[in-house]
Amino acid sequence: MDDSGYYIPALAMAIALAIKTPALLRSWHDPLQRSVCTLIALSGLVFFFAAPPTIAEVNRLTGIANVSAPLVYGLLSALSAACLVVIINWRGGPPEATRRATRRWITGYGVVIVALVVLFVLGEAPEERLRDLDTYYANTPFIREMIVLYLVSLTVAGVAMDVMCWRWALQVRGWLRAGLLVIALGFLCNIPYSVTKFIAVVARWNGQDLDDLSTYVAPATASAGMQLNALGFCLPPAGQRIGDLWSTWSTYRRLGPLWRELRPLAPPKDRAVRISWWSPAELQVTQRESDIHDGMLALYPYFDEEIRAGAYEAAVAAGSDPVQARAEADAAMVTAAVRARAADPEGRVITSATADDAPPASGEAPRDLVRMSLALRQSPVVATAASFSVSGGPLNRGFFRPR
Repeated sequence: MDDSGYYIPALAMAIALAIKTPALLRSWHDPLQRSVCTLIALSGLVFFFAAPPTIAEVNRLTGIANVSAPLVYGLLSALSAACLVVIINWRGGPPEATRRATRRWITGYGVVIVALVVLFVLGEAPEERLRDLDTYYANTPFIREMIVLYLVSLTVAGVAMDVMCWRWALQVRGWLRAGLLVIALGFLCNIPYSVTKFIAVVARWNGQDLDDLSTYVAPATASAGMQLNALGFCLPPAGQRIGDLWSTWSTYRRLGPLWRELRPLAPPKDRAVRISWWSPAELQVTQRESDIHDGMLALYPYFDEEIRAGAYEAAVAAGSDPVQARAEADAAMVTAAVRARAADPEGRVITSATADDAPPASGEAPRDLVRMSLALRQSPVVATAASFSVSGGPLNRGFFRPR
């Protein structure tokens, strides 16, 4: 893996952290928010400090040959702990149990990091190695133990993450399950990473040279695993956002028939703020719902409860459930009111309306605008009401009864 393979992911993590920082500052007391930001920061630091040019620069600045080894191994251990903490807080559960599990993993990997530093200090590694330290010092006392310790700690974290992710994935569905499976797949890469490293180290113990496994194969699997982990952690919130956006635009589109039915007769409005086509989907839906309510308010003097009751009975007789029948009845009444308003250009009905004809402030369940809009396009009951309104035929409760 060349140098760009380290620095590009590090830069991507830095950008992600910058994006997440405002949310972190707003929700500093949220353990999940803190653990996610810590995970992102540690991921970027691992890639940055594991790059050979950075290793050489850190060694030069400190004046200690190979001091980057315990630094990188310690960051890898901290990253492992951060991943475990994120999963624990993400899964949730009793707060005390969550805190206890978090403290246990942080303490365990804190001990590992201290042990890595102690073993490096006790060992002797005078010759700088930028890419093959694991195999070059595989037989050096204390350095050997440091290498084995960090590999074992990575393997333990990978197995623990896989177990937790698989167990949780069996209990959930949708984007969360997909994200957990991707994370589990990413941590499975810890196994070939550790295996190839161990094979190369053991080969050195036996006087053989399989350094290429440690120098070239293992870093590639680690990079693939970390990128899969990043994708897995991002997939649930991104998928949820995409799903919410799709649902919002679907609602906007399904409201179209009812909005177009009422728009010609809705009272004109000079809005202080005009909604642009690029405005957020939620705002577009809110504006469309507001237009529909305004149109229905203007048509209220023309609403005929007998038409609504007859349409309801016809819809139920045709097999609609009560909720759907109510939406079809409302749509039929609106359709008839639109035609009645068009046939009354002088607005005589409106001018003769009394205070008792005002729409009720409460007492009725809110109308399901989406169902009403779909009924306008799909319901035979509404189509019948519309056709007879246009032809001037009688529209009353008895009209909808089967003949």
